[in-house]
Amino acid sequence: MKVLVTGGAGFIGSAVVRHIIEKTCDEVIVLDALTYAGNLDSLNKVNTDPRFHIEQASICNHEKMDEILNKYQPDFIMHLAAESHVDRSIDGPAAFIETNIVGTYTLLEATRRYWNGLSAEKKSAFRFHHISTDEVYGDLEGTDDLFTETTPYAPSSPYSASKASSDHLVRAWHRTYKLPVIVTNCSNNYGPYHFPEKLIPLIILNALEGKSLPVYGQGTQIRDWLYVEDHARALYKVVTEGKVGETYNIGGHNERKNIDVVKTICSLLNELVPAKPQGVADYADLITYVTDRPGHDLRYAIDASKIERELGWTPEETFESGIRKTVEWYLANEAWWSRVKDGSYAGERLGLSE
Repeated sequence: MKVLVTGGAGFIGSAVVRHIIEKTCDEVIVLDALTYAGNLDSLNKVNTDPRFHIEQASICNHEKMDEILNKYQPDFIMHLAAESHVDRSIDGPAAFIETNIVGTYTLLEATRRYWNGLSAEKKSAFRFHHISTDEVYGDLEGTDDLFTETTPYAPSSPYSASKASSDHLVRAWHRTYKLPVIVTNCSNNYGPYHFPEKLIPLIILNALEGKSLPVYGQGTQIRDWLYVEDHARALYKVVTEGKVGETYNIGGHNERKNIDVVKTICSLLNELVPAKPQGVADYADLITYVTDRPGHDLRYAIDASKIERELGWTPEETFESGIRKTVEWYLANEAWWSRVKDGSYAGERLGLSE
């Protein structure tokens, strides 16, 4: 199969691309605008494979979308391109509206034009897989409630509202135009190649430098943590085996308070990096509580029983095994994250087609 992955140089997208190249015989086309979160270094393990292709383009550019779809003739589209950082969406929501809503609309229309031109056999086999987030559901009040595929949408941030909008567009294109779509909503991802603005890599790298470890409010917000390579396996299973028109929730079965995540990282670093920065006796001493962000959801938790029941997927990593692998990866891959922190990774965008 030929699989086009939008946002394929991002955190989750690059994990999907690495999984497909390393574990299947499929061909992969990475489509990425290579904004700040797109990092070609994350694809170094697979970018010399002859089945790997890359195109630099924005999903908001309808002419480029038409051109790329006609050039590569993909069997599947896995749509991960998105602005995804909640804090950035609060400070500047316009980019989230443009990429997540207008970009998804533009991609859907290009896909519809492409799909309508396929042979009957290829048309039947084609899939448009839209990858979304559990944040579209808002938050949970009870300690036992779980998000299911039928939970009403109640987004709280500009980011989650823009993703909810894109979800609705994808389902509407299925209902109105019969485009063969599948939607997945996932819980918080973590693991290798995670951009350092997100909680887990931020805490790891700040601790190593002896900087404060910022925790919103009292850190009582609860998230369900999903190891990114488990998520990549799930996404490939959905696009190849999932039922058209269906939604699948993907979660890690690992609910943790943010403060407990931070303390776990500190404990692992105490074990793995006993030579601490000057003046630091315990990495947990660096924890600093900061003003909570506006509209901060308290609890997310995914009911992933449908994907387990219908497609046989379950996460392989527990939080304990996944977070240890993650900390160890950052300790062993300073060359990757140091280039992100100093901005030099961005220079490698040059020379790609616009």
